[in-house]
Amino acid sequence: MYETREIAVGVYWVGVRDWDRRLFDALIPMPAGTTYNSYLVEGREKVALIDTVNPGFEGELKGKLEQLGSWGKIDYLIMNHAEPDHAGGIPFVLEHNPRAKLVLNAKGAKLAKALFHVGEERMQLVQDGDRLELGGRTLRFIEAPFLHWPETMFTFLEQEKVLFPCDFFGSHHAGGAFADEVPDLLAYAKKYFGEIMMPFAKNGRNGLAKLEGMEIRMIAPSHGPVHRDPEPIVNSYLSWTSGETVPKVTICYATMWQATKAMVDVFAQTLMREGVDAQVYNLAVSDLASIAGDLVDSRGIVLGGPTVLNGLHPLALHAANVVRVIKPPAKYAALLSSYGWGGGAVKQALEVLAPLKLEALGAIDVNGYPTADDLKKTEELARKMAQRVKEPLT
Repeated sequence: MYETREIAVGVYWVGVRDWDRRLFDALIPMPAGTTYNSYLVEGREKVALIDTVNPGFEGELKGKLEQLGSWGKIDYLIMNHAEPDHAGGIPFVLEHNPRAKLVLNAKGAKLAKALFHVGEERMQLVQDGDRLELGGRTLRFIEAPFLHWPETMFTFLEQEKVLFPCDFFGSHHAGGAFADEVPDLLAYAKKYFGEIMMPFAKNGRNGLAKLEGMEIRMIAPSHGPVHRDPEPIVNSYLSWTSGETVPKVTICYATMWQATKAMVDVFAQTLMREGVDAQVYNLAVSDLASIAGDLVDSRGIVLGGPTVLNGLHPLALHAANVVRVIKPPAKYAALLSSYGWGGGAVKQALEVLAPLKLEALGAIDVNGYPTADDLKKTEELARKMAQRVKEPLT
């Protein structure tokens, strides 16, 4: 027997758990795996499937729908988002459900043609606010562009007040049917937000504004457990999308012969003495998901790395590029570096981070190992950072 779950009256979770997946987009670590959530909604007259599964799991999706007596009887397949981890099963579902229409918006139609070669005759286009009647069940569509692709939309089941927002409100965690069954799920959701949604914070605020005033009893995302109490995740997203930060500094560094690490240690200890939360990541052994999660509400960023062949150490350069892409709300930055026969790391770091328009509080760049005077300057820079991140926001 396959695992299925009736999460609301006439609404079934028919997704799959990928316990073994440890990397997403060849970039994002997933220590707890993930899920590819698909939902079956049964009306008196019609049956709809909301999203599918990652390629390779089509057989399990078919088995679950057969178990519920719905395989081959799907009338509508809703594509909230065209990314293959949600839409990869579309060709398989359409092939074996000949009367099914693929319900999507105009931008989604272009991607469905390009990615899955779906013909227009199998599509039913919808716009923001359109409704689809299933017989005692009504699906309403809410366009939510760039959350996190341009075609993204939400689907709302009006009778049961269930929101299906695809990636929005999601988390990479393979355990638990419901969010309240997973300890510290919000920590996973925060990492997920930092990796996926933080670059689209403005769009996230727009998406939340569209949901304002709606009675939502349950949120069923396409990754991670279902939120049968929407308030914690919605309140978190209200904070995260608004760029709310706390007196906290995320320090990422690479070190070769411990010179940079010596300065990082002094910097972090000084911050903590000053009452500032310091989160320190050695890039040789740390994962980007945890770093992204801490950057969601950090007010300061410190990047450390030695010069390697006239440029920033590759691990530190990679981290700087990721930070630039995910666009955290931090206000202040500092750089710590060391070099042997030639410098260049600080210059390259400043160039990479320039688009973020951070206020650079200073850089310590030492030749060889830091002297007592260098460490004193590092401590002074850390105190300056602590003072700035503790200032009331205006």
